[in-house]
Amino acid sequence: MAPTADAGEIAKFEALATEWWDECGAFRPLHMLNPCRLDYIVDQVTAEFGRDRDSLKSLEGLRLLDIGCGGGLLSEPMARLGADVVGIDAAGRNIPVARFHAEQMDLDIDYRHTSAEALATEGEQFDVILNMEVVEHVSDPHTYLITCGQLLKPGGIMICSTLNRTLKSYLFAIIGAEYVIRWLPKGTHEWSRFITPDELFALIEQAGLRPVDRKGFVFNPLSRSWGICARDLSVNYVTGSVKGAG
Repeated sequence: MAPTADAGEIAKFEALATEWWDECGAFRPLHMLNPCRLDYIVDQVTAEFGRDRDSLKSLEGLRLLDIGCGGGLLSEPMARLGADVVGIDAAGRNIPVARFHAEQMDLDIDYRHTSAEALATEGEQFDVILNMEVVEHVSDPHTYLITCGQLLKPGGIMICSTLNRTLKSYLFAIIGAEYVIRWLPKGTHEWSRFITPDELFALIEQAGLRPVDRKGFVFNPLSRSWGICARDLSVNYVTGSVKGAG
């Protein structure tokens, strides 16, 4: 197990492995959020590499790492856009689910039961790193993000999303999502592990990267849909960070 891996957090997701592609199951919130996440990722990556945002193969030729890939909800659309995708997860039961679904979709994705630390030790590097809803589940965010920095090629970009540590996030992401609406199993998140945007920016800078953007993912209860907001980072938010060319 990687030094920053948390056995308790891994066990939570191992128990839910078979539900990844059930849009009405435990990962329903991620299915609802996914279009919003994809829009942000594609916007940031194509802008950074000077690609055509509207091209069906806008990520062609880019090597992309999806950390905490789960069942492949982000890995698959990245592969469809032409990226050479490596999806990794510390929860071993997720990998067969991801592989099987990719085969059904006729997608070639390199899924591995491994850790960011193991890849760094092996000297692997990537143009793009997706670090989505992972940092709040590791035992040592500082060490973990330093490892992510090592995995990023000079000139590369990391997209990192997580939850802000605010009263609103406690009410919405834990009380609301886990106890009232019951979108998520109880205990999915621990509020004390949430990270403020300023804290995350500081950790990213310590990892040798330069933050270039941050925005909020905001849920509209009337339309029951997610949107991207530049001002409201009070619950879910996402950041873009780049590594200098050296």
